Amino acid sequence: MTAVTDQEGTPTTVLARVREEERRRLCRDLHDGLGHALTEMAMVVNMARISLHTAPASTDRLLAELRDGMDAVGQEIRELVHGLYPPALDALGLAGAVRALADNGPSVIVETEGDLSGLPSAVEVAAYRIAQEALTNVRRHAGARSATISLRRDDSFLTVRVRDDGSGPPPAPRPGIGLASMRERARELGGTCVMGPAPGGGALVKAVLPLSTAVSAP
Repeated sequence: MTAVTDQEGTPTTVLARVREEERRRLCRDLHDGLGHALTEMAMVVNMARISLHTAPASTDRLLAELRDGMDAVGQEIRELVHGLYPPALDALGLAGAVRALADNGPSVIVETEGDLSGLPSAVEVAAYRIAQEALTNVRRHAGARSATISLRRDDSFLTVRVRDDGSGPPPAPRPGIGLASMRERARELGGTCVMGPAPGGGALVKAVLPLSTAVSAP
């Protein structure tokens, strides 16, 4: 049986495996992290109840440990939620969330064109993560003084461009996790993501994300 492919010829079975691995990672995080933490907290509660009348000082120490455990669980939940759907998208919208990414590091200009409201959630997340990863690469590797992030929506596509004035991509770039992640996010939506030299110098990341392959955000 011939595998169905996306626009770049990547078998959809590969993309399905990527999604399944993400589900398994989330399951492991919930089980190994939150599951064990909650079990330990329940044990602390039981120990505190036993020592409440006989050893108040021990109870106070146990409750302090319980509070520390609750804080750690809360932070882990926030990290899991952020990994699934960045809260900044809900609070600020795509343009605002990307502008928040641009606040630190080299001078970054964010340009928008078209109506960015009501985008499909999957497209919003992909665009945000691609911009985030591209900007991370600019800050870590490009030696750039400035960069421009462009978000352009038309009837059928959202186009994300991240351009910098740094040293540009190496002549024979080695494939890395960051670039592979950006490409996978675009391919999952039936889109494309490429990186290459920018006209006039520097590097350019360009992702084209179709809007018709995802369910629109409420």
